[in-house]
Amino acid sequence: MLLNPQLNAHGALTHLLSTEGLPKDILLRILDTAAAFVGITDREVKKVPLLRGKSVFNLFFENSTRTRTTFEIAAKRLSADVLNLDISRSSTAKGETLLDTIDNLCAMHADMFVVRHAASGAPYLIAEHLKRIGKHDIHVVNAGDGRHAHPTQGLLDMYTIRHFKQDFERLTVAIIGDILHSRVARSDIHALTTLGTPEIRAIGPQTLLPTQLAQMGVKVCHNMQEGLQGCDVIIMLRLQNERMNGALLPSASEYFKYYGLTPEKLALAKPDAIVMHPGPMNRGVEIDSEVADGPQAVILDQVTFGIAVRMAVMSILAGN
Repeated sequence: MLLNPQLNAHGALTHLLSTEGLPKDILLRILDTAAAFVGITDREVKKVPLLRGKSVFNLFFENSTRTRTTFEIAAKRLSADVLNLDISRSSTAKGETLLDTIDNLCAMHADMFVVRHAASGAPYLIAEHLKRIGKHDIHVVNAGDGRHAHPTQGLLDMYTIRHFKQDFERLTVAIIGDILHSRVARSDIHALTTLGTPEIRAIGPQTLLPTQLAQMGVKVCHNMQEGLQGCDVIIMLRLQNERMNGALLPSASEYFKYYGLTPEKLALAKPDAIVMHPGPMNRGVEIDSEVADGPQAVILDQVTFGIAVRMAVMSILAGN
């Protein structure tokens, strides 16, 4: 049996690379720790000293203002020193390899790398390299890699669901949209499955749904009427405009007609269903403004909870 690269020999979390393979007790520990941080950040005292003296390097090889900002806020609230690497001017832009860059940052006494990369598996590569060179006290957090995983987004989604629905064991969750290209969807599906969600539905056109969903225990639906019936949680996914002009979809307006979440389609779900979105939203493409700004939307709550969840992950990795 292969060892989980996220856990050390004692089963403790040493890197956060994916929600896949994470034990249920670790997922719950992250959510419980995040709940404590939500309580702290609701008060006037915004900082705790859990990462004082630690250096957190944000290595964003792919643009994401929202994710990078929330990681930076989270690290600073833990009293860490945060360094944002300017990738466009970094040595990797001049031909240096990714691992050479990591070696140089290790020499600067880095304690944690938050990595976002267009290549699936890049954070795993860094974690394996750190193990190979004996840097067991440096931790890697995957902030999104290719189409593979976005574990902190998955965890903040789980926190949001638990906050509004209390548990996972009686829920029907629908994930709607471009699941084929979505690392968020994969992270959500793995976490929901581990936490005991009995029914997960994937809704979208056949061209945007991976073929292996059934093997993951996910029910595939090709129309909103079937997929939204009786749902407790609706997770909308971002659909990039450039993807809709190619062979996968005829047009944005046609996609919205069939798969955009409107008040009429939302009415198919349970009256107390919550609507989530990882952001940024394309209004009028995957979600109607009336829904996005409506009482069932918890999209801004996700952003707030995301800071606490990232604080929880970093503090646990650092041994607190």
